[in-house]
Amino acid sequence: MNECPPPSPPPERILGLKVDVDTRRGMEEGVPALLSALAAFSCAATFFLSFGPDNSGKAVYRMVRSPRFLFKMIRTNAPGLYGVRTALYGTLLKAPMIARAFPDLCREIETQGHEVEFHAWDHRAWQDTLPRKGERWIREWLDRGIAAYEGCMGHPPRAFGAPAWLLTEAAVGVLAGYEWEYLSCTRAPSPFLLEGTGLVEVPSDLPCLEEAGGPKRVGRILAALSPGGIHVLPVHAEVEGGIWRDSFAEILEGAARMGYRVARLSEIAESLWKRELPERPFRTALLRGRAFPCAV
Repeated sequence: MNECPPPSPPPERILGLKVDVDTRRGMEEGVPALLSALAAFSCAATFFLSFGPDNSGKAVYRMVRSPRFLFKMIRTNAPGLYGVRTALYGTLLKAPMIARAFPDLCREIETQGHEVEFHAWDHRAWQDTLPRKGERWIREWLDRGIAAYEGCMGHPPRAFGAPAWLLTEAAVGVLAGYEWEYLSCTRAPSPFLLEGTGLVEVPSDLPCLEEAGGPKRVGRILAALSPGGIHVLPVHAEVEGGIWRDSFAEILEGAARMGYRVARLSEIAESLWKRELPERPFRTALLRGRAFPCAV
């Protein structure tokens, strides 16, 4: 009589929270709100901070050139999410520093058990002009941001998360020359080794709330979690730490009900080194809910 094979173990359920801080308002108001929310759920996140000037107002040039971007701003209620002052920074109002202006808050994030990693020097400049820039500009941009990071944190960053998930071949070549433990620069279904770097890429595979369609579409994110596995949710301090914070709590509650363990991205990256990951190049594509192509 043949014995039945033992049942397969249930799929692991790990959720990484990748918190991007892109604006002054996100740093000053969104980060403290998110710290409170995360404390309430006893979970830790990885914060990718922008350290340099908030030039968000320069996005107006993109709105003029791209009706898709303008539609996204209207659809997601950008004034309510980001604030009127943010929309004027770098144009009618002087661009204020973001994380560099709040070294105590930067360190407080770590003190509360979260990770702080490097996201940007000038977020808008990378997002709007990277495809036209060469290696020298990219290296100078990185060096300025890393110096600001070290000035606030007292140690070098372990990871880099590209603004707007945007990469170029030149950027990948420059990034390979820095000592990162891992990268989180793309949108992809599962982690991989980014070709040309030898580094684990921990991508964001879930849609952020803005892409999903706002608070009424939290179910879309939770549905993607239902099969289990390793997932990374992109979070924006201006959004989930702002007027959509209740929706963020709803996501965390739903993940907890499904048995997910919330992990820092460094923990996910470290666990992946023990597995055989495929090495893949990136390409650019326009994803549902986004106004411009990103690295996938």
